[in-house]
Amino acid sequence: METTIPPADPGPLRTADGSLTLRSAQWGEHYHSMHGAVQESTHVFIKAGAEAVQKQELDVLEVGLGTGLNLLLTWVRCLEGKWTVRYTALEPFPLSKEQLDELGHCDELAWPGLHEPFLASMTATPGEWQQPMGGLAFRRLDTPVQELDEAERYDVVYFDAFSPGAQPEMWTTAVFQLMYRALRTGGVLVTYCAKGDVRRAMQAAGFKVERLPGPPGKREMLRATKVPQ
Repeated sequence: METTIPPADPGPLRTADGSLTLRSAQWGEHYHSMHGAVQESTHVFIKAGAEAVQKQELDVLEVGLGTGLNLLLTWVRCLEGKWTVRYTALEPFPLSKEQLDELGHCDELAWPGLHEPFLASMTATPGEWQQPMGGLAFRRLDTPVQELDEAERYDVVYFDAFSPGAQPEMWTTAVFQLMYRALRTGGVLVTYCAKGDVRRAMQAAGFKVERLPGPPGKREMLRATKVPQ
């Protein structure tokens, strides 16, 4: 997840599905749901997001790379032959190699062979495309979401910032206007958040917004679609 200053104190915690996440006492935020990190990411970003686009070649934008779990879940599906993906992540404050080692996401997903290329991608020089592997090409940008200047480039946005209570500046109409511009027509933005003011900000930016059933422990989530004006 993206933040305006780096959380100084993330510590690992095991979630209800057995997978690990991080918590920052500084922000009072978890990087994933304590009801299940892998379950949440799969439900919100893979099934309601990338799968909903119904394309085999995808350009993905993630706002808030965090622990890289959404990246890994997308990468696994590429390795399974489901998609070919160009994946851009906005994350000014990436985790260290030591923190990623401690989380062990690749082992949790039963893809231990991905660990080294995953670490290499997560800790690479920002802005450089990493050598495509298994159908996925990846780059991380230091760019704050408020400074993103791209048009008609992406098919899906994984909007995985910290909550509006912790990062209100991330959930504004102005930010969602940038996301709307960055998406191709028919593209979708998905997020775990279902707050009414977030939904209204998305609608003000031009999106058609749906409330969908949420992941375990959460009643609803939001999916916003870029429709022709």
